[in-house]
Amino acid sequence: MSNSAAREVKRRDDVFVEKTQTKIWLEKPSESNPYIAETSYCHGYEIFDLMKNCSLVEVIYLLFKGELPTDDQKTLLEQLMIGLINPGPRHAATRAAMNTGVGKTNPVHILPIAAIVMGGERDCGGAIEDTMRFFRKNFRQPAEDVAEQMMSAENVEDWPGFGQIYGGRDIQTTRLAETLLALEGAGEIMQWAANYVVALAKANAGWLPVGLAAAVFADLGFHPKLGGPVYQLITAPGLIAHGFELYTKPLTSMPYVKDEDYEIKN
Repeated sequence: MSNSAAREVKRRDDVFVEKTQTKIWLEKPSESNPYIAETSYCHGYEIFDLMKNCSLVEVIYLLFKGELPTDDQKTLLEQLMIGLINPGPRHAATRAAMNTGVGKTNPVHILPIAAIVMGGERDCGGAIEDTMRFFRKNFRQPAEDVAEQMMSAENVEDWPGFGQIYGGRDIQTTRLAETLLALEGAGEIMQWAANYVVALAKANAGWLPVGLAAAVFADLGFHPKLGGPVYQLITAPGLIAHGFELYTKPLTSMPYVKDEDYEIKN
């Protein structure tokens, strides 16, 4: 086969649209210049009306769901966003942000770098989808039976959304879950997950932040593949804050690994 034949691009039968379309956003053009927006609409709501009458969390929900939340949904999402706003300085994504900052990388790169780490599978946004699908598959079964199956068949580190931290139950996340479960917006997935956690107690395991977020997202009707990005959004303020805090400090503000702690292999 000649090189020209190998590079030949065959005609596709796909019919492409003439213009990119979106149901999310409408820009009303100005009369004097059609390329300049006079105002914009998010799922039919004018942005200035949203600014006047809605909170940030309501508009975030509107962007993702196409409708404004009820008061109960708003409160549930808002409380979750506050509770998980900062994954803490020991989290891998936060460490990435801190290393980025102390290294004097341009601060606009702190969040993208940390968000990539937060997209990982372990205690990060990448675990949200699997956990939401775990709920879909199991929540109509007795939580106690599912827990028994999980404890007998899999390592605790492989349980979607639940498990241990440092060999024990996550106390703060457990308290956060109890707070959210007391809200009117807590739905059937959260209630099922709460029963599941009770059954996991015999393995000294329980809620993890990703499991709690996944339960809330499921009750709010979010698509499983959207859960991870929303989790990245929720934790973004904490990641930025930690990264910028170290950006303003000298390199010596972070520990330096001693020579004897390195392992050099030929």
